[in-house]
Amino acid sequence: MKAVGLYKYLPIEKEESLMDVQVEKPVPTKKDLLVKIKAISINPVDVKVRAPKDKEEKEPRILGWDASGVVEEVGPECTIFKPGDEVYYSGDLTRPGTYSEYHLVDERIVGLKPKSLNFAQSAALPLTSITAWESLFDRLMIDINNHQENRSKSILIIGGAGGVGSIAIQLAKLAGLQVIATASREESKQWVNKLGADYIINYHENFRTQLEQYDIEGVPYILCLNETEQHWENMADIILPQGRICSIVEMDNPIDLTALKNKSVTFAWEFMFTRSMYQTSDMIKQHELLSELSKLIDQGKIKTTLTETLKPMNAETLRRAHKMVEKGSMIGKVVVEN
Repeated sequence: MKAVGLYKYLPIEKEESLMDVQVEKPVPTKKDLLVKIKAISINPVDVKVRAPKDKEEKEPRILGWDASGVVEEVGPECTIFKPGDEVYYSGDLTRPGTYSEYHLVDERIVGLKPKSLNFAQSAALPLTSITAWESLFDRLMIDINNHQENRSKSILIIGGAGGVGSIAIQLAKLAGLQVIATASREESKQWVNKLGADYIINYHENFRTQLEQYDIEGVPYILCLNETEQHWENMADIILPQGRICSIVEMDNPIDLTALKNKSVTFAWEFMFTRSMYQTSDMIKQHELLSELSKLIDQGKIKTTLTETLKPMNAETLRRAHKMVEKGSMIGKVVVEN
């Protein structure tokens, strides 16, 4: 089958950074689905895994995690899906990726595609939605159904215009929270405002000074989607006593965790591949949340974050998509189809 892979980890400007290749069509076993890929989305994790490093692969490494498509075959232990089902999902970091005609994925991390969206619109959602959902409701422990209590609380989302932030704003508003989002460019400010952000601040400037302009003394929740180290002092300053901070961005250097001690603040990491990577006993939760997300989308409560669609699905197009994501200024998501 056709696929796009790499043997060497090179700058994206090099043609060999992503190449058109031929690989064997996989066969589903156990709980795996064989999915005919219709569209894929490019995420920062794709760029990080592909980034230049002193390493070579003997067989082509296939990247890519976000995907939507149609189930072609099911493994003998599958009980949730059947051939012909239209699905969307974000795969497993430890397995071959979705830059291919067909792809194997464990059904416990797959959801039925929203009926109201096409394949491209659906492919933009899984990784960012799972990350946002787990960050808000598993790590920050916000109760999505407790609107009465949430209305008196606010959350700061650092990096509101990106893929995860775009979903997190919508989910936080759905839970009843007051949302403060960071955005520095005019187009990103318009985007987060359109998604429902109540207030906008610039992450290049002091957080407390800007929040005081809105008569906000601090926040009980912070979701950091951009440069954890850079924003650490600002976050420690404005988080309220017994508040919670969640970040998805790894740090290169140690930070002063004791800055949170006197306030008894909880700090948590979110990595959406944890459940599939470690085959946790609650892997099925990603199927459940994707299914719930489909319902919310079909009810018009959550919108797709697709902003750019590229065609066709080949190495040249994927190199273009990687360049767009690598710049670090993407608004919403870029999808490759056909």
